[in-house]
Parts: sequence; C-alpha cells; structure tokens
Amino acid sequence: MPLLTLNNITMNFGTRRILDGVSFRVNKGDRIAFIGDNGAGKSTLFKIIKGTITPDDGEVILHGNTIAGYLSQNMDEQDLSGASLKPSNLIDLELKIESVSAKITGASGNDSDTARLVEELSKLQSLYEASGGYDYEYRLKDALAGLGLSDIHGRDDFTGLSGGEKLRVCLARLIVDRPDILLLDEPTNHLDMEAVEWLEKFLSSYGGAVFVITHDRHFIDQVATRVIELDAGHITEYKGGYTDYKEQKEHFIKSQSLVTKALEEELAHQLDVKQTMLSHRNISGYHQREKMVSKLEEKLEEARSKLPSGYAKMSFTAQPLERTGRSDRIILQAKDLALKFDDCDVPLFDDLSFEVTADEKLFLAGPNGCGKTTLLKLLSGHAGEKLKGSSGTVLVGSAQSMGYMEQFVPFDDEELNCFDELVSRSDIGTTEARTLLARFGFKGDDAFKKISMLSGGERSRLYLCCLLRENPDILFLDEPTNHLDINSREILEDAIKEYSGAVVCVSHDRFFIDKCADKVLGFKDRTASLYDSYYFYRKAVQTDTAVPVAEETKQENENTVRNVNRAQERKESAKRRQRIADIEKETSKLEAEQKELEAKFGGSCSSDDLKRYEENANKLSALYDEYFSLSEE
Repeated sequence: MPLLTLNNITMNFGTRRILDGVSFRVNKGDRIAFIGDNGAGKSTLFKIIKGTITPDDGEVILHGNTIAGYLSQNMDEQDLSGASLKPSNLIDLELKIESVSAKITGASGNDSDTARLVEELSKLQSLYEASGGYDYEYRLKDALAGLGLSDIHGRDDFTGLSGGEKLRVCLARLIVDRPDILLLDEPTNHLDMEAVEWLEKFLSSYGGAVFVITHDRHFIDQVATRVIELDAGHITEYKGGYTDYKEQKEHFIKSQSLVTKALEEELAHQLDVKQTMLSHRNISGYHQREKMVSKLEEKLEEARSKLPSGYAKMSFTAQPLERTGRSDRIILQAKDLALKFDDCDVPLFDDLSFEVTADEKLFLAGPNGCGKTTLLKLLSGHAGEKLKGSSGTVLVGSAQSMGYMEQFVPFDDEELNCFDELVSRSDIGTTEARTLLARFGFKGDDAFKKISMLSGGERSRLYLCCLLRENPDILFLDEPTNHLDINSREILEDAIKEYSGAVVCVSHDRFFIDKCADKVLGFKDRTASLYDSYYFYRKAVQTDTAVPVAEETKQENENTVRNVNRAQERKESAKRRQRIADIEKETSKLEAEQKELEAKFGGSCSSDDLKRYEENANKLSALYDEYFSLSEE
C-alpha cells in the first residue's frame, strides 16, 4: 500500500543541482535507509516531503490521509514548547470528553438530549482510543526509558535539557505519536549504545513506514529492508541492509567498469581505423567510422555516468613508517585507575587495570556518562587540573610519541587552508600533500578551502589526515567517526587498520569497532573489563554476567568466530608487513654485496669469494620466494 510518492523532484542551490529528477515510492511496512555524502541533499529532500521547502520541480504525494512525522537533526527546528509531552490533539480530545461528561452529569433529565450527549461521548472516546490516548502515557514512559530519559516523564520545563536530551525527548514523542511515516534525520546522534539498540528493536517492528537518514551502518543492517543512495543528485535503490547494499553496489561497479573498459577499448580501436581510412583517402569509410565513433562516445559517456560520482576516489593505503622494537612489547600500562568527583558519593569508575601493546587497537565502549572520554584524557595526559579526584598510575614508555584527537577538533589558525595546515605540520612535499589530502576527500580546489569554512566532518577529516601523517606511536581518538559520512568512515577505518602504531579509541560506532578493534575495554557497573570483541561485551552486559576473555573464545557462535578472526587477521597482516620490510632490507644488502663480488670476477676473485657468491645467491632465491608469497597473501 503506497503512503508516499515522489515524482521528478528537482532542487537547485545556486548553480548546483542537488536533486535531479528524484522519483520513488514509500509503501506501508517499508524501512528505508537514506544514505549519501554529507551535503548531498538528504535533509533537503526530507524538508521537501514535510513541506517546509518547495522544490523547483516535481511533486510530493501523500496518499489518502497519510501523516508524516519528522525529526530534524537540528535542535533549532524542534518544538518543545508547552508544558506537556502529550500531543495537542489528545489534550483537545481529553478536554472535549471532560466537557461532554460534565454535561451528561448535569443533564436535566431530557432523554433525547442525554442520548445525544452519550452518543457524542462514545464517538469522542472511540477517536481517543484510535489515537492511542488510553495507553499514551505508558508508551511514552517506555520510549523515554528506552532512550535513556526515564526521569524526564512528567516534567513540565525542558529549557534546562542539553541538546542531546532535547533530541531524545522529541524522538520519544514522535515515535509514540505513531505517524504513518517516520522521517528520521540522524536519530542515533546523541544516543548511547543501549538507546540505539532499543530504537532498532522498536523500528524493526513499527507498523507504519520508516524513512531514516543515517551513517550508522550497523543500525542500517538491523533495521532497513531497502537502501536508497543519493549521489550527484540521482538516487539508486538497493534491497536489504547495509551489507547487502555494499555487495550489490560492488557487483554493479565491477560489471559496469568492465562495460566501460570494453567501450573505451572499442572506441580507441575505431579511432585508429578512422585515422587509417583518412590516411588512405577512403572518404566514405572515414565518414562511416566517424558516425560509429560518435555513437561509441555517447555510449561511453552514458556508461560512465552510471558509475558512482566518487568511484575510485575513496582509497587509502597507509604507508606505515618503520618502528623499532617488537610489536608485542607493552607501551602503555594502566594500574588501579579510579576517579571520584568531590560532589559525588560514588566513583565514576574504579579499579581499572590493563595494558596496550605497540600495534594494538583498543576501543573503549560503554553508555554515555560512564567515563570513556575522561579515561582517554587520563591515559593521554590531557586531563588537566579538573581531575583532582583521580588515583592510580598510567605508565607510558619514555620514547613513545602520542597524538590526541578530541570530539571537537581545534586548529591554531582558522585562516589557513587545508593544504597549508598539512604542510605546516609535517615534512611533506607538494605532490605528496595533495595526494594525501585527496585520499581524505579534499580533491581539487577543496584542498585550498579555509579551515574556518569547513564543516564538522571536513574538520575531523583534515585533523585525522594531519595526525596520521605525524605518525605517533600511540593515537588517542575520541569519537572520530562523529560528523563523518559513510565514505569518510571507511577512509578512517582503512587508515586505522593499516596503521603500524597503537590506537586507543572511544567510539559508539559498532561497525567501526568490529572492523578495527583487537580488544574492547567495555564499561559496566563503574568498572571496565577487556573483551575480545564488541559482541562479547554487549552479551556480558545483556546477560548481566561478565564472561572472562579466555572462556569467551570457546563459545560457538558465528559472530564470535567472525570477530575473533578479524582481530587475528589484523595481527597476522601486521606480522606480514613487518616481515616484508625485513626481507626488503636483507635483499638490498645481499644484492649490493653480490655486485661487489661480481666486480671481482674479471680479476682478483678468490675461491672464498665464489663460495660467498653462491651462498648469497641461494639466500636471495629463498628470500625472493618468501617475499612473493607474502605479497600474494
């Protein structure tokens, strides 16, 4: 059953066309994830559907009496006026029911008047029931509790709430109102993991349609039955969740790339033939080939247009700098860490002890307010004077360099452009700097945008670009995927996976954690324990019994095996990279020695030299075989 139809929606911002003939339909029961780069026009399309923006062309059709409820990610657009979270239509119905009930009680005994009032009351009560009035308070209380706001119910003043709390209140009120279509713009922002998991379960069983803008890939896998991607003004639809979308898109790109390559080769061939015809004065044949070339050029242009606009731009291959020492050596050690603020009776966290090795990727996970960011500051030395209630010790190797990225990244000079910022912070040439910036999404003129003009996501990408180029031994990252779209998150993940140093990272992005973490330090009941994966951590929390790491690996579960194997694969990959580097050094030395020995062959070559030459040749042969074998892996 169709609830919403969009026909040929077109929208221009100045000279830029952000929506170019967008058409699709939303049916009852659909759960659609709407994805695309930041600034692609996703929020604009939602506002067009809601009616707050008028498109340049096209129409929006809400079929029948369809009601669309809209949650904006911008808190300035949210309405929390009034002293009640109950919607005005229910309040109006309650007043009418109360008024009619009072009239019935005070009726003079006229049977016809009483019958009319009773009938009116019955209709009002039926409408109130159909609108969810009788269980509204229960459902609202449940939604607020699920979103981590159990103490908000019954409150009549919302001015003192934080931006994140206001967003969650608006989300709770919206989903309890049960509109036919939920239009949710980044609903997981400001939600901790427990709240996101509750929202996933709620939306998965929602009776109407769900249309959600999100960069949370795990959320998409859990909720979505369709994915719509907006790219360069056009949409492409995919069946299933994020994992399905990736497989379908990669298959399409692969097949479309083959079509494009075949057309390019045929075009090159026909251009050669055309030139041959001209050189042989075969004018009629030349004109025939000219027409064929023109048709091929049209087909090639059409084939290229079907490839994503960002095709082949989102690639990052880290070039890990050589580090001395064993990769499994301990470079950071925390012992008996605790923190208790003066105005609190209980500690924020207590009795935390763990270690980080030279190439380990440790992720801190837990609910909002458990102390993840505070712990990160303690470990990195960025705690300052505020944390006087802390105790315990943090030991960091004296020779270890550290890099730190907080949630809101600062730059010393906002008037510098991206290129100048990168060059000023590292010993890097112009070509390498432009290449590195391009890998982080700053292509062409974007490399020379002023920092003051960058969006939140662009600032994060630039800061990460500079930080990774500085190549510290330990990276401390606080929610680095905030403000990043999916493509940018994948750039970051590739960079972190290939990074040769240690990483300690706070994150609520479950897809990011699964892909990059070797271990998860999961918070629970004012302490934290090490887990082999995020899956194990959440299982321990949900069952309320922590499972020791050694026992977890014995559990037979597909997710378990997958996550453990990922960590092992990363470790094996790091060992292979280190071995390849060692082989390159050893072969360079042996090859240089062979050249010196070869120079003696014409004159003063001894038997020892010949023996040495043969031994080196055998070593080189074995090293070459090992090198190519490791490279193939």
